Amino acid sequence: MKTAKRVLMAAMLILFSLAFIAIPASAQKYVLKFNHVLGPSEPYHQGFLNWSKAVEEKTKGGLKIEVFHSAQLGVEEDIIEQIRQGANIGQNTDSARMGNYVPGIAIMNGPYFAENLEEVAKLRDAPTVKLWLDELATKNGIKVLSFGWVQGYRHFFTNKPVKNPDDLKGLRIRTPPAPIWQESVRALGATPVALPFGEMYPALQQKVIDGVELVYNNIPGGRFYEVLKYVSETRHIMLINFEVISAKYFNSLPPEYQKILVEECDKAGMETSKVIFEKEKEVKKLLLEKGMIAVDGVDIAAFKKAGDKAYDVLKISEAKDKVHKEIGKK
Repeated sequence: MKTAKRVLMAAMLILFSLAFIAIPASAQKYVLKFNHVLGPSEPYHQGFLNWSKAVEEKTKGGLKIEVFHSAQLGVEEDIIEQIRQGANIGQNTDSARMGNYVPGIAIMNGPYFAENLEEVAKLRDAPTVKLWLDELATKNGIKVLSFGWVQGYRHFFTNKPVKNPDDLKGLRIRTPPAPIWQESVRALGATPVALPFGEMYPALQQKVIDGVELVYNNIPGGRFYEVLKYVSETRHIMLINFEVISAKYFNSLPPEYQKILVEECDKAGMETSKVIFEKEKEVKKLLLEKGMIAVDGVDIAAFKKAGDKAYDVLKISEAKDKVHKEIGKK
């Protein structure tokens, strides 16, 4: 009888202990809220949804990404600060804004820095870029999941023809609020005016600004063809986007989730980038049908030469040359 009682008590103790064993990390549910400023019709939004679906499937629902378009969670700069504090939030951004924390990395959004997807892919293995990414994570709390999201080439959209840097003199062109954007537009001949994405249309209507520098795919969604007449295909910046989240939040995820999150982000980014480049011709045709005019005879060589000044002003010319050497770009 005593033996049976001891066996029963031992069994109860085992069951009691099992009840307090921690749930494995992989069985926990994680949510990442991901914010971007673009509209729901933009290729990027579908790309983010594809990324979200792939991550949820591969983690069997353990990690869910909720995608918010049109800056529904707030403006980019505010989101990045929340990221640095460890919030479970992400943002589509660029190296220009990351340059506020690690100055050298801003070169990736400088004039004519990268000019095709092959060069962007090579940047992943550049030792200097890897050091910058590590510094962003360890010293600034920002984890870059991928910079394989390329939004196309930025051109000038204005109400007067622009063929060379002299034609931009006196024109107030909207730019995002980051030094490399400001100095790039200034070096190319215009006066930069920092404005959030959502304020561009009314600013053009009220003539607060004279034009914008954007990629083709931004124009239909923002209906900028209603307030702008000319597009000058300067291709002055190949818009490399960064998908960032909190380093603290990233480190809290199970290792297998971290791997899936990064790999699927990079995969979705390259697929979306290819879609964007394929779609640019269609968008251009649509804009011409709506009355916009593509300027002939744009002097790319003159713009390239002018753009070098931006790197000099920000004292990042050496960084640009070093990375170019690492990826074999002359």
